[in-house]
Amino acid sequence: MSKNPYKDFKISSWAINNKTTVYVIVAILLTLGTVAYYSMPREAFPEIIETKIYVSSVNPGNSAEDIEKFLTEPMEEEFRNVAGVKEITSQTLQDYSIIIVEFEETVEIPVAKQRIKDEVDKVKAETTWPVLPNGAKVEPNVFELNFSEEFPILNINITGDYPIQQLKDYAKYLRDKIELLPQIKEATIRGAEDMEIEVAVDIYKMTASQVSFDNIINAIKSENVTTSGGNIIAHGTQKNIRITGEIENPKDLENIVVKNDEGTIFLKDIAKVRFQQKDPTTYAREYGSPVVMLDVKKRAGKNMIEAVEQIKDLVAFERENYLPENLNVSFSNDQSIKTENQVDDLVNNIIFGVILVILVLMFFLGFRNALFVGFAIPLSMLLSLFILSALGFTMNTMVLFGLVMGLGMLVDNGIVVVENVYSLMSQGMPRKKAAIQGMGEIAWPIIASTATTLAAFFPLALWPGVIGKFMVYFPITLSVVLSSSLFVALIINSMLTSQFMKVEEEPLTKPKLIRRSLIFLIIGAIFLILGFAFDIAGLRGLGNLAILTAILLWFYKYVLLRAVDYFQYKALSRLEDSYEKFLKFALSGSNAILLLVGTTFLLFFSFILIGVIQPKVLFFPENEPNQIITYIEYPQGTDIEKTNQLTKEVEDRIYNMVSKYEDEDGYNFMIESAVSQVGQGAGNPMTDGGMSNDMPHKGKITLSMRDFHLRRGVRSSDVLEEVRDAVRGFPGVSIIVEKDAAGPPVGYPINIELSGDDYDEMLHTAEKLRTFIEGTGIAGIEELMIDVNKNKSEMNVNVDREKAGMAGISSGQIGQTLRRAIFGEEASTYKLDDEDHEINVRFDEKYRYDESVLFNQPITFQNSKGQIIQVPISSVISTKITSSFSAIKRKNLKRTITLYSNVLGGYNGTQIVNEIKAELNNFDLPNDITLAFTGEQEEQADNMGFLLMALIYAVGGICLILVAQFSSVSKPIIIISSVGLSLAGVFLGMIIFQMEFVIIMTMMGIISLAGIVVNNAIVLIDYTQILIDRKKYDLGMEDEDMLTKRQYFNLIVSGGKSRLRPVILTAITTVLGLIPLAVGLNIDFFGLFTDYSPNLYIGGDNVIFWGPLAWTVIFGLIFATFLTLVVVPAMFYLVNRMKISNRKRKRMKEIKKIRAQQS
Repeated sequence: MSKNPYKDFKISSWAINNKTTVYVIVAILLTLGTVAYYSMPREAFPEIIETKIYVSSVNPGNSAEDIEKFLTEPMEEEFRNVAGVKEITSQTLQDYSIIIVEFEETVEIPVAKQRIKDEVDKVKAETTWPVLPNGAKVEPNVFELNFSEEFPILNINITGDYPIQQLKDYAKYLRDKIELLPQIKEATIRGAEDMEIEVAVDIYKMTASQVSFDNIINAIKSENVTTSGGNIIAHGTQKNIRITGEIENPKDLENIVVKNDEGTIFLKDIAKVRFQQKDPTTYAREYGSPVVMLDVKKRAGKNMIEAVEQIKDLVAFERENYLPENLNVSFSNDQSIKTENQVDDLVNNIIFGVILVILVLMFFLGFRNALFVGFAIPLSMLLSLFILSALGFTMNTMVLFGLVMGLGMLVDNGIVVVENVYSLMSQGMPRKKAAIQGMGEIAWPIIASTATTLAAFFPLALWPGVIGKFMVYFPITLSVVLSSSLFVALIINSMLTSQFMKVEEEPLTKPKLIRRSLIFLIIGAIFLILGFAFDIAGLRGLGNLAILTAILLWFYKYVLLRAVDYFQYKALSRLEDSYEKFLKFALSGSNAILLLVGTTFLLFFSFILIGVIQPKVLFFPENEPNQIITYIEYPQGTDIEKTNQLTKEVEDRIYNMVSKYEDEDGYNFMIESAVSQVGQGAGNPMTDGGMSNDMPHKGKITLSMRDFHLRRGVRSSDVLEEVRDAVRGFPGVSIIVEKDAAGPPVGYPINIELSGDDYDEMLHTAEKLRTFIEGTGIAGIEELMIDVNKNKSEMNVNVDREKAGMAGISSGQIGQTLRRAIFGEEASTYKLDDEDHEINVRFDEKYRYDESVLFNQPITFQNSKGQIIQVPISSVISTKITSSFSAIKRKNLKRTITLYSNVLGGYNGTQIVNEIKAELNNFDLPNDITLAFTGEQEEQADNMGFLLMALIYAVGGICLILVAQFSSVSKPIIIISSVGLSLAGVFLGMIIFQMEFVIIMTMMGIISLAGIVVNNAIVLIDYTQILIDRKKYDLGMEDEDMLTKRQYFNLIVSGGKSRLRPVILTAITTVLGLIPLAVGLNIDFFGLFTDYSPNLYIGGDNVIFWGPLAWTVIFGLIFATFLTLVVVPAMFYLVNRMKISNRKRKRMKEIKKIRAQQS
């Protein structure tokens, strides 16, 4: 006897019999989910914490080659032996070195940081480790870096008719307040310098007075000090003796006695004392006007939107209560607006998807039953949000798209549950029994189908690298959503169907309609009045929603209900009958074989078409810029004033160009803000990540674009190309125009890395290579840049040791004297209003950069006989003008030079790189130099390899689950075949609609499709197998016995017809859930109901980013629905026919063998 096919599912049966407990669970989930939704931090993209440790070192006054020799190389040699190190890169500049040590992802950041700190301490103990002029050792700074903490979320610009220092004081006041907010990491002041006391020495007076720098510095140190002299006791009282020597006014320094050997020499006799700004290291402007700017950066994991709101509230409060009225405080580069809009758009996509899904469910199942399934959507979403919040996730586009993607999928389980119970009740079975038996029939199939979908996404959760850390939120979110929907289907939907499901809709009579409409109208009116009276948007929204509900009740009664009845009782029945006829035709005779062969041919044909047509291949979706950033870079060593002057000229060109987007009243509908920075803060995060040194040779102009729907149809990518054209023609300077990244940093699309040992030869080869590539005429390259040059002028000072030794001076004294003359030395500190200001001693500005004065100055010292000796520096040295490298880049202890470029709009980076690779076959590369394509191309190859492996792992995992589910090999092969065949739909869809092949998104879509496609195939085959098992059970047959071909034919047709509704319904709901995002249809439901502003538009950042993935799933799923309904039954029938034929052949052989033995 075969096994009993009429079992129940214990968990669902428990839920059906314990409805009160389930109601409590529902209430808890609704509460926890709602709290999670409002409490989760919001951000545009997830935060990426790389397993990289940064080591920065500062040793002022030293060339890049010296820094490399004494700092970079020794540390790299130690780091190479640290366990878990994956890659070591470094960049060495004048005065500065930064080393980036990348660890394997299995190493925790704190562990990695401690390992590097230990190695730094070890190498610092060496006797050759450099020391600073004050005798202290150079102290490397070891730190980790979070990219989300590197990009400003807001600029606060302060202007007014005040001195720059007064503006800076106001900026400091706001900074101190802002940095107290828990969400804020730091607020850095740009456009204003700190104050210092400069002791500007007159070299001629100092020489005539036979005074040295040591005399001046020691005198200031000795005088500007407050010390304790101890305690005295007199008349039983203890008194503290305090010597107050600290200066109260900078002018007090003038009367310090520097020397009194042969007459008293005061500081004012040989130097001028000035309280002034330090030499400028930064400039900031807004629309060309100077500002003092605050660069605000948030902490990792904090809510950006909440942070910006609190900052704006704080500034508003301070403007009202502290800041003067005529002080202008404005905001620019507000990233929270775009983040909020992106998040809101995705939330609205979810709402729109829910409406479409419930509408479709209503046509298939009726309004009442549709609500059972529809209720699963918000409940599963809220349960998912609670779990994700508990896991520490933020509300970002990756998480929200996981929710959008899961929207259509999460109702699949509910649909199968409700439809199966509905079908049993239609046959006359009591509601509770139908619920118990219905759950028993489909519980394991939906568990298996959910498990197979999770198996498809599981490999994506193991995605390595930066891209993996960025994308991993998607599979995890989707897995949580599907698991939540399974819980809701098995526990909550089963209970609700057992309590409330009805086969026929309760008639909505006119009295009921009027009564319910009036109730909703009255409630709506009350909420509206309160909402407008107290200006509460939420009350207005509820009021409008109630009024709309009243209107929809009449629409449902007189329009929708008739359409639903027609579709359910006529159109759907006709569809089922037509499908039954077609399926019988498909299974008859050789048609099943022809159908399978034809579908397989279609798959191979789609492969051929892809190869012939070759769609445009992208690594990541090409986003429309939200920011256009112009990076300006002069050769290393350029004075900041020169950089600032050029930046102003570039600003003028850009602002003149974008002025065409201004209305008559000056409103620019494309540009929201325009901010420029020169010096500190002007670096490119792609190339200067983690660097904190001065950048006097760099400038940056940032144009922040308005929201997508405000751009009046103008593409911001066109503005990007216009800016590129506008900034051409500046000789001797690198100007690159980039856009904000739509994902994790992956490097430039064109990135050619040369490595070797001889830097001169490498630089020469890089220049030859650039000329060679430019000569090929390959179109689409913005401008090939070389990240290293030898244009930095340098003066080598060679000391004649014999002469210097005879004169009684050393090379160290010469170097220290020149350094003090040019850079100066901090002698002490001046305290004013709780702030410390440096007292720096150096040459007066008119002497400081005069080579004749610098090298003819004497070194003044006292010899062993007590005599004052003055030796001119020029008498013991010789000078030579040379050029040095602007920087020295290294990778894994080998010197590297990189050629890089962006790709112009309309061109494909992958295609350009392939053309360059082909041309490089004709380039003569020296034997001791190696060449590699890195950056985006390296990431593209690595991630494509992983995604292919992930697809293989996903299919393998699905196979394992299917084999365990069916205890069969043939059924899993049939189901997996449908996954492979569904690729034909993906490729044909891409070709027909001329879509790009986006490696990350399209491959993720294919992997997602693998998990989705198997669901319906599992439910179909499992239900058909149940019908076969019941037939065997009714006939008293054993499990291994075979039915006749006709019986299999009828049962497969019956199973297909029975599963037609849920298969079509699950496919439609998944597709409709993705349609709003795929086409970019945006409706602001909150604005519509609160302020009657739907803000309807098509397009935006989300559709550009997620559209390729959504369309991949849509194309594949539409084709897979045909496969599930026709090809899968055909293959199942063919397999059973083969089994019967094999059984007959074996039986005939046995009969022949028996007859042969008898004869």
